[in-house]
Order: sequence, then C-alpha cells, then structure tokens
Amino acid sequence: MATQARPHNQLFAPTSPVEAEVMRLRALQAGGDHGAAIAAVMPLVAAHPANRDVLLIAAHSLRMLKRTDDALAMLDRLAEHHPQYSQMFLERGLCHVARRDADAAISDLGKAVALNPSLPMAWRMLDGLHRMAGDMVKATLAARHVAHLTSLPPPVVHAKILFGDGELNRAEMLARDFLLKHGDHPEAMRLLAQIGVRHKVFDDAELLYAGVLAMVPDHHEARSEYVQTLISRHKYAEARETLAPLLARQPDEYAHRLQAAAIAASLGESDRATAIYRDILAGTPQDDPAMRSRFADVTMWMGHALRASGHATDAVEAYRTATVTRPDYGEAWWSLANMKVYRFTDDEIATMRNALDNPETQGDDRVQLAFALGKALEDRKNYAESWRAYAMGNDACVAASGYSPDIFETNTSEQKRIFTQAFVAERTGWGNPAADPIFVLGLPRAGSTLIEQILASHSLVEGTQELPDIQHIVHALQGREHRFEKPRYPGNLPECDAQQVRAFGDGYLAGTRVHRALGRPFFIDKMPNNFRHIGLIHLILPNATIIDARRNPMDCCFSNLKQFFAQGQEFTYGSENIARYYRTYLDLMRHWDAVLPGRVLRVINEDLIDDPEGQIRRMLAHCGLPFEDACLNFHANRRSVRTPSSEQVRRPVNRDGVDQWKPYAAWLGPLQDALGDALDSWRD
Repeated sequence: MATQARPHNQLFAPTSPVEAEVMRLRALQAGGDHGAAIAAVMPLVAAHPANRDVLLIAAHSLRMLKRTDDALAMLDRLAEHHPQYSQMFLERGLCHVARRDADAAISDLGKAVALNPSLPMAWRMLDGLHRMAGDMVKATLAARHVAHLTSLPPPVVHAKILFGDGELNRAEMLARDFLLKHGDHPEAMRLLAQIGVRHKVFDDAELLYAGVLAMVPDHHEARSEYVQTLISRHKYAEARETLAPLLARQPDEYAHRLQAAAIAASLGESDRATAIYRDILAGTPQDDPAMRSRFADVTMWMGHALRASGHATDAVEAYRTATVTRPDYGEAWWSLANMKVYRFTDDEIATMRNALDNPETQGDDRVQLAFALGKALEDRKNYAESWRAYAMGNDACVAASGYSPDIFETNTSEQKRIFTQAFVAERTGWGNPAADPIFVLGLPRAGSTLIEQILASHSLVEGTQELPDIQHIVHALQGREHRFEKPRYPGNLPECDAQQVRAFGDGYLAGTRVHRALGRPFFIDKMPNNFRHIGLIHLILPNATIIDARRNPMDCCFSNLKQFFAQGQEFTYGSENIARYYRTYLDLMRHWDAVLPGRVLRVINEDLIDDPEGQIRRMLAHCGLPFEDACLNFHANRRSVRTPSSEQVRRPVNRDGVDQWKPYAAWLGPLQDALGDALDSWRD
C-alpha cells in the first residue's frame, strides 16, 4: 500500500506502547483489514492528536474504506501539526485521485516528491496523471524516477523514504544493515553519506562519497554532494577538482556555478567569485516572482565577495539590492550592518521594523534583523531601543544554541592537567620544525583582524583567513564519542609518540598550503579559538609564532553581544555566557604563560591604538621579521579580508572602538557583575 513506508522490521523495535500499537496497526493494514485498523486507531487519535504516524494510519484506512472526505479531514489535522510531512501530501494526493480531481492530485503529489523524492507511488501516479493531461515532459521525468526507484533494492528505497521524512537514525540502521548483508551498493553508501552530512560527520561522508564515485564515476548527483562535503571540510582545492567534470558537462547549471563561486571566494579569489555571481545574475530575471529569492541570494553572496576584496561601495549596493528584492531578508540587512561603517536611512529602519513586526518573519531572518536594527539605532544614539533589539537577537540565539559553558571549562581544566612543564619538556624537539605559521588568536572582536592586516602588509608574510586546520586535528584526536564530562582530547595526547606528533604538524602545513597563493615564507592563521589549543600548537609546530590579541573585557564582551556570527561562537550570546568565556580565556592564557614562558606575545588592543609603531615593531621582532613601513600603512593593503572588521582595517588606527560599551552602561550591569575581578586583572 502507498503509505506503508515502514513495514515491520526487526531492526526497529518499538520504544513505547504507542509505537508498538502503530506497528500492529500497520500489520493490519498490510493484511487489508482496514475496518479493524480504523476501529483500533481512533482511540489513539483522541489520545495522541499530534502523532503523525497515528493520524496517517487513520487517514490511509479511511481512504481505503472509501471514506475519502473523512480521510481528507484527518489529513487536515495532520497538516496542522506536520505541515512538511511528505506522506501527508502523498496520501492527500491519492484521496484526490479517488475523487477524480486531477489538478489537486498533481498539486499534492508534486509537493510530496518535492519534500521526499524517494516516494515510488507518488511518482507512479504523477506519471499517469501527467500523461492524461498531455504533459509528456513531466510524465517522462516522473517515469524516470519510477524506473530509478524500481531498480533499487526495496530496503534501500525504504531507507531513502525514511531519510526524506527526517527519520535519520532508522534510515541509517536500515542502510547499514543492508550493506552488511549485501556488500557495497552506491545508493546505500550515498544515503549514509547524506546522513553523515546531516549529522555534520563530514569525514565519514567524504569517504563514502569517494567510494560511490569510485564505483559510479558518472553519478552526477553524488558528485555534486561530494563537492559540497569537501567545501564543508574546507578542502577547496579538492572540491574544485571534483567539480570540474560537472562544470564541463553543464557549464550553465546554477548549482555548479554557485559551488564554483563559493570555492573561489573561500580561496581568497574574490574577483573570480564576483565574476561568477555577476554571470549568474545576468541570466536571472528580477521581474520573475519565481526567481526573486534566487536573485536576492546571489546578489547578497556577490556582496560578500565584493566586500572581501575591498569594494565596499559595490558591496553596499549589492546588499541593498537584496533587501529591496526581499524586504525581510535578515542576512542581507545584517550584512549591511556588519559593514560597521554603513548608516541606515529612515526608510530602511522602517522596513526592518515592519519585517520584525510581521509574525511571518521567522528563524534566522528575525534574529539577523534584530541585530541589524540594533546597529542602526546605535548609530543614531537611540541606545535604549538599540539595546532592546540586541537583547532580542541574543535571547533568540541563546534559546536556539543549547550552548553549555561547562564543556569549555572542562576542556580548559584538562588542558591545564595535561600540559605541565614536565610534559612539555619531555617532548622538546617533537613536531615539525617549520617556522612558517603565525597564529593570531584570542577572543573574537579583540583586534585580531587588525593585527593580521598589519602583519600581512609585510613583504614576507601572507594573510589567509580563519583556518580550521587545528580544529580538524582536535576532532581527529577527540574521535566520534563526545563525552563532554570526560573528553578524550587532550587526555589522550600522552599516548601520542613523536612520529604521530610530527604527522600532525606535517598535516597542518600540507592542509594550509592551498591558502598560500603568494608563496611567502610566513603565513597567518587567524582562527581566534586556537587559544584553546596553544599546547597542541606548540607540540606539533614548536617554532610557530603565537600572538594573543586582547581587548578590554567590557568593550570586547559588548562587541560580541552585538555581533551575529554566521556559525559557531555560541558563547558570545548572553552576558553570562560571554563573561564566563572571557574569564576562562584569561585563566587558560595564564596557564600557557606559566608552562610556555615567552612563547605567546600578548598584544593589547588599546596599546596598539595608543602606540601603533611601538607595538608593530614589538610584533615584528617577536616574529623574527625586520621592520617595514608598509606595516604602518596597513590600511593601504587591498588583500581580501572576510571578517566583520574588514572595513575598519582599511582605515588608519583610530579610537572608534574604545569605550563603546559606556552608552549602554545602564543595561550592562549583569555583564560587569559576571566579569567580576576580570575587570581589573585582564592585563595580567
């Protein structure tokens, strides 16, 4: 039967009485006893009115008993609770078929396969309906899907249906069981890779996709997904190479060109990315309602590329175009605010307010609009309303993130336990001796981009970006079991021998080479969170340079509270979270100073502002570099910069960011209380 996507299977033992009853009712339906099924399911409907399995069983048996109107009414109830459930649309489409309403059937069956392309019955019905309507193009497409799904083993189809409806664990169990019994199968492996991506286990997904393409090199869908996985793993050179056959085959395909632009932007080739985006936009009509969302997206992404390459005026124009195209586009509004130097007009502020007042504005759009409005009102010195907007954004991020400060604090305790002076001394001479990397680290919004821009203006130093490679090593050491109360890393570092440590250092240098387009002797890794792993960095790269960018806690924490981060950095939302993080950062940095004396150069943002030449000479000396005037004129450097401070570092040193928190003092009492003695000891 059409909706029986989950027949009884010993892999899926019931976990509750309701689930056990659902399995029993499906068995009744599979045997054709819909009278008994409907009699048994109605009490469950009353007791569990939002359970999608129960409601679907009821609707299916009502349809099979030719009670089509009752079935549709039951599906309306299902839609109230689960509006994006593919099986609901499939069942509704079949009800419309029973009523001989072809248009309604095509509409609902189309929605079903849009949500879940692995529904054979939906495609089969669409094939017939489109043929009846004389639409042979759509009929042929539907027939192609039917043929593909029919060619697959039933357990793989079953697992794909489960995946399409968000039941990832069950889909994974079924796919793994099939592979164990029958050996490698490209679609089952691809499904496991897709599940890995959903779970953000990108290394497993990468291996699985590589295996699929080794078996079926012309599997274009898997290749495109593989490219996206490589991008997620920051393997941009490999992603470009993997994408090349797709671009050669379909040079005008939207998805392939987007991936090409993303790769170019990530490799610092901002002008190339901009050119690709412009080419896409040239073929995207603004006056086509179906294309408006695409036009807004591409325009905004082009703005990012323009901004990174220093074309601020063009970037602003791109962002503004995106907001005009889609007035509730939170990311476009925040991108304007995140320029830091842009000033919103009265009309733009009114548009943002209207979008926030609209209950249909949800998710990230609402959050980013709140941060953008906060910045717009701050620039107008309307501090009370500005703080309300910032607080709205922070509260939403805290509610959505699930961040726990205990995880970082536990890791900090473990770092201090493992990295003793004796531990470090016993491993003297380990690791890769190259002096190429310069790590600029600390908290976000502490001045690291300014330091990077200064150093990258030196003829021997190349600026890159916030590189994830140290975090990749940490993930490899941590493993898959995230036991936050007793993490494997750094506790397992004593188990690593000199050869393994050297391999980590070698791997870091090999992985970061793709970002060193200029081929200079030294390069900068500006990932701020690397301060958590200074011990590891010292172990694997003992001659690397390390600079700690530090800023007054009130300015630093407040600057984080008003910043929306595209991903990660959940600790920055909420006064308690950012204050605890700052205090723990100070604690860990004091430990590194004690066990690695002189290893880390601390650069105070306020000192750099007050005495730029003195501090620049000090930094260059720490890096073993001769002084160059270009470092004083860093603002003339047109290199690509992809952080929130990109516009600020293209201006001479100024005091604009000093004491920014003071107009908000009336609302920052909780932050001051949470920082405690860090307010006095932060320079120590």
